[in-house]
Formats: sequence, structure tokens, C-alpha cells
Amino acid sequence: MAEKSTDKLKLNLTVQFPDRRLQKQLSKALIKQTVQSALFAPAEFTIRFVDAAEGKALNREFRGKDYATNVLTFAYTEDEDAETTLADIILCTDVLQQEAAAQKKSLTEHTQHLIVHGVLHAQGYDHENDEEAQEMEQLEAEILATLGIADPYL
Repeated sequence: MAEKSTDKLKLNLTVQFPDRRLQKQLSKALIKQTVQSALFAPAEFTIRFVDAAEGKALNREFRGKDYATNVLTFAYTEDEDAETTLADIILCTDVLQQEAAAQKKSLTEHTQHLIVHGVLHAQGYDHENDEEAQEMEQLEAEILATLGIADPYL
């Protein structure tokens, strides 16, 4: 696991709301704080909130899955020695709302969890097997705790 610095790392963040439903409740400051909490290296990210149609189209085109998913991460940094992590993180508002309601969780906190999840993917973390999934879930829980959010896996 990467060592987390206590200093804030350089972050160039663009936030896009083509689907505006969460724009008022998710300030750029909150999104930036959430992203910053999960950074292990300087980063340049775009976070984009989309509706189900765009989420489904992206998931189908890039993952071959014909449904909208909660978060998609497009990581562009292939070199582990790169000074800056580059990625686009796509969050589907429809799926976020459905999951938060079904799991009886705060929509804001659920969205923060998925932002952390996407940021970790952008930095090379994955959950393709049980060991990777356990490491990633533990790291997510630790990061979310620093934001005052309960472990989403309990």
C-alpha cells in the first residue's frame, strides 16, 4: 500500500455536471476535499456527473457492459514513475441515487465513497481478486473515516 503524505498534494480538478441533479448538494470544495483525501501523488482529474443514458453508453463502449454503473475511471497514467496521475472519473447520478436509497445511506456520503473508489482506481488500485478487493476496501474505509464517513462495507 502506498504511504499517504500528511501534506496536501497538488491537485488540478475539473468538475462537470452535464446532469445537474447533484450540483447543489455536492460543492466543488467537498468534491476536492474528497479527492484530496485519497491522493498518494499529485493529480489532474476531471470528475463528471452524468445521467443513465451517458453512463450506459460509456460503460458499453469502454467495458462492453450494456448498463449504467455507479463509477467509471479512465486512468491515463501508465508509467508508475509519472509525477502526476491523470484520470477522468465518471459518476452516474441515477445509479448513485438508486444505490444510496437501497442501502439507506446518505447520497452525499455514498457519492464521496465512490469518488474515493474512483481516485484509488486512477492510482492503480483494483479489485479483480479477493486479495485486491480486501486491500482496496480497507483503504477506502480508512480514507472515508478521515472524512467522518462510516465504513461502507459494514
